[in-house]
Amino acid sequence: MTATTEAPPAPIVLTQKRIWLIFSALIAGMFLASLDQTIVGTAMPTIVGDLGGISNMAWTATSYLLATTIVMPIYGKFGDLFGRRWLFLFAIAVFTAASVGAAAATGFWEFVVFRGLQGVGGGGLMILAQAIIADVVPAKDRGKYMAPMGAIFGITSVAGPLLGGFFSDSLSWRYCFWLNVPIGLAALVIAFRYLSIPTHRPKTKPDYLGVILMSSATALLILITDWGGKQYAWGSAVILAMIAALVVVVATFVMVEARAEEPMLPLWLFRNRTFVLTSAIGLVVGLVMFAALGFLPTYLQMATGASAAVSGLLLIPMMIGMMGTLIASMTAITKTGKYRAYPPLGALILVGAMLWLTTLHASTPMWVIGGMLFAMGAGLGLIMQIIVLVVQNAVSADQIGTATSANNYFREMGGAVGVAIFGSIFTHRLTEGLTSAFKDHWQDAMGAHLQAGSLVPSVVKHLPSGLHDAIVGAYVHALVPGFWYLIPGAILAFILSLFIPQLTLSDQAGMVARGEAVMADEETPEDETVEAITPPQR
Repeated sequence: MTATTEAPPAPIVLTQKRIWLIFSALIAGMFLASLDQTIVGTAMPTIVGDLGGISNMAWTATSYLLATTIVMPIYGKFGDLFGRRWLFLFAIAVFTAASVGAAAATGFWEFVVFRGLQGVGGGGLMILAQAIIADVVPAKDRGKYMAPMGAIFGITSVAGPLLGGFFSDSLSWRYCFWLNVPIGLAALVIAFRYLSIPTHRPKTKPDYLGVILMSSATALLILITDWGGKQYAWGSAVILAMIAALVVVVATFVMVEARAEEPMLPLWLFRNRTFVLTSAIGLVVGLVMFAALGFLPTYLQMATGASAAVSGLLLIPMMIGMMGTLIASMTAITKTGKYRAYPPLGALILVGAMLWLTTLHASTPMWVIGGMLFAMGAGLGLIMQIIVLVVQNAVSADQIGTATSANNYFREMGGAVGVAIFGSIFTHRLTEGLTSAFKDHWQDAMGAHLQAGSLVPSVVKHLPSGLHDAIVGAYVHALVPGFWYLIPGAILAFILSLFIPQLTLSDQAGMVARGEAVMADEETPEDETVEAITPPQR
């Protein structure tokens, strides 16, 4: 009896047309995930006022970031093992379904749970889009695709707050989430139709214990930073026990990863200088960026008297700054292959922007605020997408998803910790300020039937001048000093970025390097037999 072996599948032919169709599916998914990180910002005061959760305001952002941070390494690793197509479709479906739940929520913690589920889907959309584009486009040409991806973040940084403000002012904050449903369904159809990339069975067992340990460590760290000094004293038994548990979980995770056949986070990655530096930069820049963006819209509404919609428009300068430097730098990198100069320059600009933001006060002119936000966006545009390109170029093709997700994991971890710490400082100072304001103007507060836990911008705007000014002052003094805590992170990012090595950008796409695809001219029919084209050996 003659033994037969199953022939390997023919490589996919990557024409420029197919690449752009795949890219359209990725852009649709990225738009969804990115929009939902920002749309809640301007709607947050109204949401927590409506659902009664002002003392836990930070959780509306932390729950999304926490879930996103936990699932990113899972999507990245499982994408390397199983393929990314069905994972991408799953992420869109979860995100869309969770949006329905958030829109229909009747209680604050119910809303927080659905925000977390949105993060489960959003984390997959962000990480898989970046990994898939590395699968189909060589690093030397990837800049022209990653620039639009970064531009999506810039656009949604403005469109999100603008839409959130419009819905809060004119309709209902719930439309912030109903909006996702038709977009999500459209993205699902586009991805199902055009995301034609291979799937496969892993030869080794996934590191499920590593998944559990990494998720547990992430959750513990975020809860420690969010609860410490707020719900529990830093020296309390609860916080100390959680810190001890975190140390044990991390130590166990390191031991498990050292022995795992297919580790969730391979320890050898930490011997890669480029990976270590870009991950550290992503962590500190994520801390600075998400902490600032998470609470700036609240400042713009409460301290300047701007409506939610206007506060969204005020972020347009940041988008312009980000898109300008991102597109210019990616274009230059595609032409020259050189990238080392951009992250240090971006970090320096970010330091300057943070210093400028510390001078904010209730009477700061709008054009000055616009300049501050433009500078912040210009700095971020020279850092975020570039370090993703750099780390993808520094690892082998079969580890693109793992390295990309790990890099993003540290950025999102920094963001979640930054929002939690910044939110704790903000909430503590705000509670003290509002308590003092209500104490000093209790007659006006009683006359307006006002409670500190249900403040919304539309109500504050029409309060008696004395109480209004006291509440605005509480927001100003709660938020602005917090920017001083972000400046050391921007300085550290600058120092780290000076040591990024300059490597030659690869001229092979990830799928081509793995033998799963071949590049072809536009004239080559996609269904043409490709035996004449010899794919690279695995």
